[in-house]
Amino acid sequence: MTVMSDQTLIRPSIDADIETMLAIYRHHVRRGLDPSYLGEDGVLLPDDLKRRRRNMRRHRLPHLVAERGGVVVGYAYAVLFRKRPAYRYTVKHSIYVHPDHLHSGVGKVLLPALIDACAAAGYRQIIAYVDSANAPSLRLHEQCGFRQVGYLPSVGYKFGHWTDVVMVQRSLGAGGTAPPDAWLAPARDDD
Repeated sequence: MTVMSDQTLIRPSIDADIETMLAIYRHHVRRGLDPSYLGEDGVLLPDDLKRRRRNMRRHRLPHLVAERGGVVVGYAYAVLFRKRPAYRYTVKHSIYVHPDHLHSGVGKVLLPALIDACAAAGYRQIIAYVDSANAPSLRLHEQCGFRQVGYLPSVGYKFGHWTDVVMVQRSLGAGGTAPPDAWLAPARDDD
């Protein structure tokens, strides 16, 4: 899958993108409103990201980058919402944009491409958890058809204060109006 819009190329990530993706991720986790946790040592290693991407490919999960002028300026991916078989048609996603390219339209191209890729892979629901203070991300998700389905007060502690998280969701394809495609194999607990 490759999408071109407004000088932004959306394509599947490759190993050569990993260092740039890690730099973008680290910026948002250390300075931004992302509720993620880096781990005890505060470092996500390149091999960790390579392993995650391999696991995603096994489940037909997209891991996309946005590129402008040959430079990765953002990325997005989806993972299984839960590993139990009953949840195998639902994914949750994350999207990160390079700090120098925030509010430049990268997310408006990247998120719809991710939604389309998840729908094409047979998934029926997509979910995101967004820090309640991240108004631009909440607006982007609303513009892309997501609606708020939950509010989790004081579930994160970052930068010396508690943070609230908004859960947003949208249907993919037929959503919950028809049975899912049978080919989507159940997730295994060891993945």
